[in-house]
Amino acid sequence: MNLFRTKTIEQSIADTEEGEHQLRKQLGALQLTVFGVGVVIGTGIFVLTGEAAGVKAGPAVALSFVFAGIACALAALCYAEFASTVPVAGSAYTFSYASLGELVAWVIGWDLILELALGASTVAVGWSTYFADVMKQAGIIIPGWAYGDGHNLVAAVVVLVLTAVICTGIKISAHVNFVMVVIKVSIVLLVIVAGAFFIDVANYTPFIPPAGSEAAAGAVPTPSLLQDLGLAPGAFGISGIFTGAALVFFAYIGFDIVATAAEETKNPQRDMPIGILSSLAICTVLYVAVSLVVTGMVKYTDIKVEAPLAEAFRSVGHPGFATVISIGALVGLTTVMMILMMGQSRVFFAMSRDRLLPPVFAKVSPRFGTPVRTTVLTGVVVALLSTLVPLTELAELVNIGTLFAFVLVAVGVLVLRRTRPDLERAFRCPGVPFVPVLAILAAVYLMLNLPGATWVRFLVWMLVGFVVYFAYGARHSRLVTDPNYSREADAQAAGRRRADRP
Repeated sequence: MNLFRTKTIEQSIADTEEGEHQLRKQLGALQLTVFGVGVVIGTGIFVLTGEAAGVKAGPAVALSFVFAGIACALAALCYAEFASTVPVAGSAYTFSYASLGELVAWVIGWDLILELALGASTVAVGWSTYFADVMKQAGIIIPGWAYGDGHNLVAAVVVLVLTAVICTGIKISAHVNFVMVVIKVSIVLLVIVAGAFFIDVANYTPFIPPAGSEAAAGAVPTPSLLQDLGLAPGAFGISGIFTGAALVFFAYIGFDIVATAAEETKNPQRDMPIGILSSLAICTVLYVAVSLVVTGMVKYTDIKVEAPLAEAFRSVGHPGFATVISIGALVGLTTVMMILMMGQSRVFFAMSRDRLLPPVFAKVSPRFGTPVRTTVLTGVVVALLSTLVPLTELAELVNIGTLFAFVLVAVGVLVLRRTRPDLERAFRCPGVPFVPVLAILAAVYLMLNLPGATWVRFLVWMLVGFVVYFAYGARHSRLVTDPNYSREADAQAAGRRRADRP
């Protein structure tokens, strides 16, 4: 059994033309950018700023966002090269299959299932909380049978509604996402502009609080793995900026999901790099601006960790903005959920098309041009998780899963540059090998700044994935079960080797 057999890029692209597996190409650079902004701008901008400032970094949380953004940018350059070169659904899974082999591809696919499904479930729970709060402010109380301890039907309903939207086609999903992104970015800009009038520059002193400074009330800092090992000091100081970056990194999760739509893009060679990099740049600017506003309005030791922006406006006598912020968060989370589930369905679809998962889920609806079966399955699983499973502590698994994907994509760029130097690359990651190596180091460092318990849960999930792979995927892989498919891939590889000979 060759666990590191690769699927050629030519074969991956040829698969996208198979009738029953063919997705419709309807996206351009603007839609991809809006998808990226739609999935990245969520509660992170309204919540994580407070925890990172009050417990980790103080006003220097702005630098935490910058460093987290730089780490993402390094990975984004690697994603842009792959997505423009291999415009196939599946993102990091497909890239790894072409460069690192089937076992690594399975690992990253299994990892993406964790990242996207669990991320969508976590967001759905947060959405229901904001929805209940907005309804309460409007004088409407959500009944206990729909929203209470141990059950969350509100979250399930919104997940299933969004599942129906995703099933109807990528074009309709893009239109719905565009409208909601315009609304939530407008609210974020309103908060930034309005908050700027209440900034007290004295609150920025000290900009980098000394290590061991008193933290804001209302949150207990969780030690990172590095702290557990005695390799890093506590919060604040210079190290606090980086532990803060590991925390706010959660706010950036999603730009990589743009790559899952590569197969549905009209001109992926041009549009994928634009969509990935521009959405990341826009979100970084908004995050830094919001963090400077909130730490300027309120001293970092006085920040209300659970609702920093809303409480900041209440502290300056403008409680009405709290409602606006809640609406912004509600709209923001809606787009995050939708795009996470869409990304999940595309990864599942790609793995099923390769028969590492049951091929019945690789069927594309002739009416809607979407993988309806995988979309419905994703929606049902996410709805059940968000309804019945407490997800607070598991949310950090989304972080480590994303960072792990970054590492493998960066490694894949290095490997493919060496094994396929002849490959036409519409976008080339600059500074190879230095940029991919820096992306790997940055991602690993941020992973080490996550709690030790998160690492344990992640390793358990990976072990479960190995069991599933060896019990099903390794024996049903299309490279194993379809002789013609395998021979065609071998012939392509042999042809490349002959062409490369002097």
